[in-house]
Amino acid sequence: MKAQNFLLLAAAATLTIVGAARADDAPAAAPAGPMALSTPAMSASLSSNADPISADVGFLGKIYFSGQLTGLGTWQNNAVPGNNDKTKADLSNAQIEIQKTDGLVQFYIQAGTYTFPSLGAAYVSSGRLTDETYKIVPVAYLKIAPTAEFNIEIGKLPTLIGAEYTFTFENLNIERGLLWNQETAVSRGVQANYAKGPLTVSVSWNDGFYSNHYNTGSALVSYVISPADTVAFVASGAFSKVSTSRFVTPVAQNNGTIWNVIWTHTAGAWVINPYLQYTTTPKITSFGLPSSASTFGGAVLAKYTVSPTVNIAGRVEYIGSSGSQVALLYGPKSSAWSLTLTPTWQVKTLFIRGELSYTKLDSMGAGAGFGKFGNKTDQARAMIETGVLF
Repeated sequence: MKAQNFLLLAAAATLTIVGAARADDAPAAAPAGPMALSTPAMSASLSSNADPISADVGFLGKIYFSGQLTGLGTWQNNAVPGNNDKTKADLSNAQIEIQKTDGLVQFYIQAGTYTFPSLGAAYVSSGRLTDETYKIVPVAYLKIAPTAEFNIEIGKLPTLIGAEYTFTFENLNIERGLLWNQETAVSRGVQANYAKGPLTVSVSWNDGFYSNHYNTGSALVSYVISPADTVAFVASGAFSKVSTSRFVTPVAQNNGTIWNVIWTHTAGAWVINPYLQYTTTPKITSFGLPSSASTFGGAVLAKYTVSPTVNIAGRVEYIGSSGSQVALLYGPKSSAWSLTLTPTWQVKTLFIRGELSYTKLDSMGAGAGFGKFGNKTDQARAMIETGVLF
């Protein structure tokens, strides 16, 4: 099937104008004091600063300043081949956001260094990852908002895809999951957003996996069923063939499609966020893709609030691939599952959280697993992250 047939209605469980349905995207009581900014999005066990720095800058009006300074340490066994560090310490975020949030013309700029560790993949240090992915300004866009319900964004935009955001401080868990490894993170393009009542719609024309070729359409529509529940369908697909292949632009996924069905439920101290994902990649022999392939997976993300300063988050997921010649996971027709547990303590802007994760390969190609020789079928990791969200 062609991508054109896929991009019908897509939805994401979100209560903001932009973004797919992530855990913690749920209605909240109006705060009595200062209110945190809605960007960067925080579907996480962490809370952003409720009283960010602001300044009146002449004709621009009020400008807001926020940021993150965080570091992490990690231990792992059975490292991915070529990434044999058993322990590592790194700066996970040193970022600042500058934004204007009202008026006809608005803007958002996020700048700094970062890393986004993901399960079952080699850890890449913040300096190298920043340079090989979205550079020192990963997200930046101009926003034209003629009405409260409708706006258009142009620039480097966060993806509409998936149930997890990109940066560590935004999410329930320190590491992104196995399903996230198949998704876009940041794309360059233009995006139109409409929100009214329980309905939110976003449609984007962009460069997919940051290919610099504008051939991809993405869309979402979200609907709030009740104060406790939202439902979502999300889709993205390439309309033409692009041969670009580099660290941040996998040629197979960049020419394929991604589909999500997402549900978010809140009940008392619980937030539960299950979702399904289906991806396809095409046969393009001239690009080194001798056959088509696909992945199908599901995950459940959850958070339990123990107290105003302590919560416990978790994630369980499974993903498998089909197709005998295109290796999307750990070799042709491979499959894997994972478990993650992340307790968090936060007081005002200071936080500390730990994480235990386990990834198991049920099937894999020769030499495509973990360990020095790629013949191990499991990997355990322990992480700790701490810092301030100012």
